Amino acid sequence: MTSAPSRSVAVVTLGCARNEVDSEELAGRLASEGWTLVDDAAQADVAVVNTCGFVEQAKKDSIDALLEANDLKDSGRTQAVVAVGCLAERYGNQLAEQLPEADAVLGFDSYSDMSSHLTAVLNGHKLEAHTPGDRRKLLPISPAKRQEGASGLALPGHGDAPTLEPSDVEVASPVSTPRVIRARLDGRPWAPLKIASGCDRRCAFCAIPAFRGAFLSRRPSDVLAEARWLAEHDVKEVFLVSENSTSYGKDLGDLRLLDTMLPELTAIDGIERVRVSYLQPAEIRPDLLDVMANTPGVAPYYDISFQHASGPLLRTMRRFGDRESFLTLLDDVRRRTPNAGIRSNVIVGFPGETEKDLEELEQFLVAARLDVVGVFGYSDEDGTEAESYADKLPTDEIEARVEHFRTLTEELNLQRAEERVGERLDVLIEAEEDEDGELRFVGRAGQQGPDVDGVTYVETSDERPLAIGDMVSVDVVATEGIDLVAEVR
Repeated sequence: MTSAPSRSVAVVTLGCARNEVDSEELAGRLASEGWTLVDDAAQADVAVVNTCGFVEQAKKDSIDALLEANDLKDSGRTQAVVAVGCLAERYGNQLAEQLPEADAVLGFDSYSDMSSHLTAVLNGHKLEAHTPGDRRKLLPISPAKRQEGASGLALPGHGDAPTLEPSDVEVASPVSTPRVIRARLDGRPWAPLKIASGCDRRCAFCAIPAFRGAFLSRRPSDVLAEARWLAEHDVKEVFLVSENSTSYGKDLGDLRLLDTMLPELTAIDGIERVRVSYLQPAEIRPDLLDVMANTPGVAPYYDISFQHASGPLLRTMRRFGDRESFLTLLDDVRRRTPNAGIRSNVIVGFPGETEKDLEELEQFLVAARLDVVGVFGYSDEDGTEAESYADKLPTDEIEARVEHFRTLTEELNLQRAEERVGERLDVLIEAEEDEDGELRFVGRAGQQGPDVDGVTYVETSDERPLAIGDMVSVDVVATEGIDLVAEVR
């Protein structure tokens, strides 16, 4: 009896670090069922595009990626293009109708049996497109009942996997230890690690809860098992991701589970740094700040979702806080961690935003001394509360406000980078580059998050060679924009 020929797949990822986790879990599932993973979609039998559906630009980027993958069918080996991820989950059959270039549009419920779906597509079968629905309704309203209610529910990035034989993408673990289904899709010395999915907040501008579902924590044993697996695969920094990390554990009966899990993560052999992302300001507890500040190996990094600083406007957004409370929170962070790296995002042009609201935001940003600020202009998102609001601002006015605040925050962020000259930081080396004939290394300090927070260029001598994956202590000597230039200590 001859075995079926191996088929190849390329997983193309768009969007956030949470999507990267989902892609690596998908890749692990496929590899465990005999698929060959390739980096280049042009060399794959099927291209799986893990889309983003967060904001308008992300949707456009995802559609462009699907169209580019479809072009490969005319010129290369690629036989099929399959859309998965948030855009596919959110729009499903509507996306399939408007984008016939995608051979299939599959939602999260298809992930556990993705191999069968891809095989069917390659064999010429037409799959029914995913029908979207409000995923919040799939779990009990009460957080205390969700873990039991999640049995059998598709939760991308949570590692719930079918029974499979051990392979090189799994941990061959004792029965008492959760198995990990994941395949690394890059060689970076850091990796995102999902601790929860979904969100219970009802921000008026955000559609994520509807297509990602209600908040659900992963069990600490699962998170720790995956962190150990990542360490075995040369990961030095784990980046804890979720839609709201400050809610972690509420559905497991203990909101302090993140506090207790952080020291366990940093104690894993091979893990040198643990980074926490996406903290909701209204939910940040003093105990959590204490643990983050006092646990060796936890990055001095605070990714805090402020969104604005005007109290009245934040209430309209269905959020909490104001300029004064946010500045008090930042003082609390810096009292514990004086050299903390702090990043945030803000939205301008929200319906009803007044000049007084803008003044509050500007005063906050000037006083806050944030390392990085992402500035976004408001746009209607399908199905959100704000979509129905009156007092919408003209597009040109929103663009003018975005331009003003981007200019302001760029200058403020440059000033904050310059304040770091003379500081001693720990940097994870991630790449090397040739700068005018001289080799220098590129890394990130604990204060710099992946991809969007700037980097640190590390200069060293022949007597002190470095390698990707090294964690080195450096002194900051200069800046290049918001990037830092440092010398090995």
